[in-house]
Amino acid sequence: MRVVLDTNIVVSACWKRGGLEAQLVEFAIAGRIIACVSTEILAEYRDVLSRAKLAAVNGRAQELLAGLERSAVVVKTTTPVHASGDEDDNRFLECAEAAAADYLITGNLRHFPEMWGATRIVNARGFLSLQTALDPAAPPG
Repeated sequence: MRVVLDTNIVVSACWKRGGLEAQLVEFAIAGRIIACVSTEILAEYRDVLSRAKLAAVNGRAQELLAGLERSAVVVKTTTPVHASGDEDDNRFLECAEAAAADYLITGNLRHFPEMWGATRIVNARGFLSLQTALDPAAPPG
């Protein structure tokens, strides 16, 4: 299953180790889901995770970033997207399209359409609930 993780998912994973977002990032690092990124998304992860307001969780942030850099599939985006009012969010839509991602997972559903091509846009709880419904042996969300 190919997914694109919005930066807010990774940030939330830093703050709440046992949370749903942390589960998703850990699934990606472990290869249980395939996280897809572009060079622009990796740059945003690095920028946001190095900000002073995340100093309290810097160790966790660096650990998750290193794990994602090792495990994520880097895709080359080719088609610019201007669908979101937040220009940075368009990078995630571009990546989802280039990766043929099954899901784009975000904490800011209002910034995105419900679907982008074949990619369904959901939050962490929605993604984990869908996976449990499809595969009862999947970890509960």
